[in-house]
Amino acid sequence: MMYCQYQLIMNGKNKDFMNKTYMIQAINKAWKYQFLTYPNPAVASCVVLNDEILSIGVHKIAGESHAEVNALKLAYLKLNPNSSLKNIQSSYEIHEYLIKNHNNIFNKCELYVTLEPCNHIGKTPSCASLIKVLGLKQVYIGTLDINKTASGGLKTLKDSGIKVNVGLEEQKCKDLLYSYELWQKNKFRFFKLAMRFDGSVDGGYITTQESLNIVHEIRTKLDLLIIGGNTVRSDKPTLDSRFAKNNKASDILIYSNKNEFDKDINLFKIKNRKVFISNNLNKIKSTFSMIEGGYILFETVKNNIDMLMLFISHKNKTIKRKNIDDFGFKRIHSYFINESDEIIFLKPIKS
Repeated sequence: MMYCQYQLIMNGKNKDFMNKTYMIQAINKAWKYQFLTYPNPAVASCVVLNDEILSIGVHKIAGESHAEVNALKLAYLKLNPNSSLKNIQSSYEIHEYLIKNHNNIFNKCELYVTLEPCNHIGKTPSCASLIKVLGLKQVYIGTLDINKTASGGLKTLKDSGIKVNVGLEEQKCKDLLYSYELWQKNKFRFFKLAMRFDGSVDGGYITTQESLNIVHEIRTKLDLLIIGGNTVRSDKPTLDSRFAKNNKASDILIYSNKNEFDKDINLFKIKNRKVFISNNLNKIKSTFSMIEGGYILFETVKNNIDMLMLFISHKNKTIKRKNIDDFGFKRIHSYFINESDEIIFLKPIKS
């Protein structure tokens, strides 16, 4: 009898551990799309059957399928690899296909999602309504949605009889949504800094092409890209998005006390781009902006930024590593995009 009770306790602990593991895997996946989903949040979802991960889906671009839909599609295809669903991309069509063809295969599945499933119909249909129809066994939600238009998915799921658990790895999910919550309030500004393992930032390109690709993709989402006046004068940058898929160049603010610049450099020649000059960031009314620069500019503006995004090259580890704590920000997430490049996200300690 005592052995059976011990087994039940251990099984309960193991289940809690696995639940956290599944959610953390979803969180880690979502961070790889941080800023790229603007104005939507970065969200990921994991489908589990009999303690096996069937799929992890992520929301990639605003207007396209949400994380839950992508996860459910991938899970369905794992169980039905020859299904024609693999050729369907439209979120509405995926919803329709799963509703007509699910055959109750999700009844024993558990869904882990970093954010409350949306409850409204917009560019994509309601995720909560789809989950309700598919009849999943249980849904684990990291944190609730602050957007009143999209929220309400929790109630829809509970009213349908699906067991729902809210708050799994909640702080990690809130860290993931930190930028989203701020631009929902009409303001989010972050600083992008590339540096080597020892903290040096000079001497041309520091990280690999993969890091550059990510930066260019982020630029296509910005309302405004901010650059220091000294950088414009010395480096004569272009600051385009040529390595991004849609090559959209963001508007530029040159942060400077002086208004004289060489207008013949490429920075001023990008089509459909506006270039401004100002020495007061508090007057800038952009919802989503990024500042690119080095240590001097960072120290100048650090009290006016909401997040620090570091791109760190690990090519040379024979030298002493720079202490990340020196920035006065706290680390909330990091990951490697390849063998040498690491991305670290930090937010102000006061936040």
